[in-house]
Amino acid sequence: MMNMVERKRVNVVVTNGIIMALYLALTILVSPVASGAIQFRISESLNHLVVFNRKYLWGIFGGVVVYNAIFGMGWLDVVFGGGQTLLALALTSVLQNVIKNTKIRLALNVLFFSASMFLIALMLNLTAQLPFWPTYGWTALSEAIIMTISAPIMYYLNQRLNFAKQI
Repeated sequence: MMNMVERKRVNVVVTNGIIMALYLALTILVSPVASGAIQFRISESLNHLVVFNRKYLWGIFGGVVVYNAIFGMGWLDVVFGGGQTLLALALTSVLQNVIKNTKIRLALNVLFFSASMFLIALMLNLTAQLPFWPTYGWTALSEAIIMTISAPIMYYLNQRLNFAKQI
């Protein structure tokens, strides 16, 4: 029989596995444009989960890495895409105990993800020879749009589901 600590640890691992699968499903099946200089990955809305509880970080990160490894532009996409996601998620998760206002953390999460798209622009410059600045502008804008639209939706879902206590 598992004790309470082991049960919680298993819950975190299983929940992150579900989030990873959900990220992949949303990216593959729902997102109209998931790669390139303009990206509208509906799955990026899951990035907001870390605003409510930093334990969701690994499921989101894993989803990005697996998608980029299978459907992306090679190992550089795994490194740069995974790095961009990990950087933005880490910045947001650090704020969990510092900034108590959820709406401010959501707004900062949008900012962190949009600003860190410079890593994706750099990767696209290296792999597809796309010009850095226009590519950065388009990737940051497309990320900002998805993240801004999804922030109030995730805020509302959190009021119903209480993401912090689910894991």
